[in-house]
Amino acid sequence: MLSISGVTKSFAGRVLFENASVQVNRGDRIGLVGANGAGKTTFFTLVLGHDTPDEGSVSLQRGSTLGFLPQESAPAGDETILDLATGRSHATAEIDPEDPDADFSGEIEAMGREPKAKRILAGLGFREEAFDKPARTFSGGWVMRAHLAKLLVTEPDILLLDEPTNHLDLEALRWFQEYLKGYSGAFVVISHDREFLNELTNTIIEIRSKRLWRYTGNYDGYIAQRAAQEEQQLAAYENQQREIAKLQDFIDRFRAKASKAAQAQDRVKQLARMERIEPPEAAAKTVHFSFPQPARSGQRVIKLSGIHQAYGDHWVYRGLDFEIERGQRMVLVGPNGAGKSTLLKILAGVVPFQQGTREPGNNARIGYYAQYRVEMLDEKRTVLEEAKSDARNVSEEFTRTVLGAFLFRGDDVFKRVSVLSGGEKSRLALVKLLLDPPNLLLMDEPTTHLDIPSIDALIFALKKFEGTIVFISHDVYFIRSIAQILLHVEAGRTTFYPGDYQYFLDKTSATSERDALVSGERAAFAESAPAPERQRIFKTKEQKRAEAEARNALAKQRREAQARVDALEAEVLALDARQKELTSQLENPANSSNTYAANRELANVSEDLERKTAAWEKAAEALEALTESK
Repeated sequence: MLSISGVTKSFAGRVLFENASVQVNRGDRIGLVGANGAGKTTFFTLVLGHDTPDEGSVSLQRGSTLGFLPQESAPAGDETILDLATGRSHATAEIDPEDPDADFSGEIEAMGREPKAKRILAGLGFREEAFDKPARTFSGGWVMRAHLAKLLVTEPDILLLDEPTNHLDLEALRWFQEYLKGYSGAFVVISHDREFLNELTNTIIEIRSKRLWRYTGNYDGYIAQRAAQEEQQLAAYENQQREIAKLQDFIDRFRAKASKAAQAQDRVKQLARMERIEPPEAAAKTVHFSFPQPARSGQRVIKLSGIHQAYGDHWVYRGLDFEIERGQRMVLVGPNGAGKSTLLKILAGVVPFQQGTREPGNNARIGYYAQYRVEMLDEKRTVLEEAKSDARNVSEEFTRTVLGAFLFRGDDVFKRVSVLSGGEKSRLALVKLLLDPPNLLLMDEPTTHLDIPSIDALIFALKKFEGTIVFISHDVYFIRSIAQILLHVEAGRTTFYPGDYQYFLDKTSATSERDALVSGERAAFAESAPAPERQRIFKTKEQKRAEAEARNALAKQRREAQARVDALEAEVLALDARQKELTSQLENPANSSNTYAANRELANVSEDLERKTAAWEKAAEALEALTESK
């Protein structure tokens, strides 16, 4: 349906494509990948006809249609959300029905699309009462969802999607993913969400070395194929380099000798005719580093009690209780607007609340990563200076290693912060957190603006992190890699899931989060009920089951910990008794003939006793911590 043939394109003096070719066929599900700045956005502008190639051609099969979702800034005006999704303009909606010359074809066509548009809008997270509200009254993220709905309603033959998951919560993402699996047309998607690419794509097109490289399979398949390709290319390159060295050596040795001059000249021509194999371009790999670890916090890192939080007349929480313990890695999930970011801000202490208490634990040091942090950067400094500004005992070499992991490479570290893009400033703020980490790390969508190698670097860093993490993310691969427990937030209610993301999916049976809303009568009664009563009202069977499972798991841990303490205590007592026995034996002159053997056994027993005592004390501390847990 789409053919790109021999395309060469330069931008700002830099060649992005050189004799690049690729075909998009019906049924293709293509992931478009490449390093930042490789030309992914330019690829889309060429396909859409917003720009033209310097050489070559881009042709769309006659009768085929294109649909494009930009990454940011889709327009919104006076049309309603439903108007936008059906493609009905505000002007069309205002046609005078009494005008005999009025053209109602567009209005009739849009009306025919309404049922489908409503289903898709609901799938993407819109409530029915939002359908008739002006699009301009919604945030940019919700407007982008409405534009995505419009694309899915019109079903173009080829969808071009630039980071389509950026503005979706997990439930909308799951719905969208399932919808695309059954999409009738082809699509080309730019995404840094590895799981999204693995679930949906059957082809990967990589922009590399000014060419378009096509791989069959999903993202993981592409990684394996590229590794094998690079291995073969490296072997061919090394073989050719050895051949070149051999020819050049002959030329250098015999060019000046009359008897060998002709043969030397033949080899000069042979070198000139040789088509040189380029060395494989190093694939972007995860940068491994060990960053400074924070001081150890108390067992209870932070506790919220009876929190009431509202924005104007809109109540987000009433009587919220929440606490997190040392070493936990918790992800907050739930629909957009449910209160996840508000909870993170309350934990960080950056927003006031109307009622309740916030109690950081002993030695808790809190770090908060959110978009507003970029305003805290000193724009007069260079990237390197700003990265080092808060870090303690960190060398410039290590700082540059971490900056490189987050795309600040070479002379980029000497750029002024003032010239950085919003995404670059966000990445720099993240680097500052990693160079001087707190022991409670609060992160709101930390993977936004990061490419896949940088996300891998962040995952590696956080897996080594010895503190506590609470985060929000819609990147499923990142969630699966980091989260050990989940807190589902919706309509001011929180439900704890004592397991990873797969445990959450299994427990919810992939049911829509929106289907879990309480009935209108129940919600109305809850609004007027006291906070403790409300908690009882909203506890579903699933919540009670999850809480019971959590209690049972904790009880099991306590039993196992107690058994270990008892066993170690018995071993310590036995070793202590044997140590005393051997000491007494050595002090008795009558046993002088067995001194060597007794001394050797005493040394072994003393060593075992010291080791077992340390293990006993550690086990006792663990048991104490579990006993204090609620």
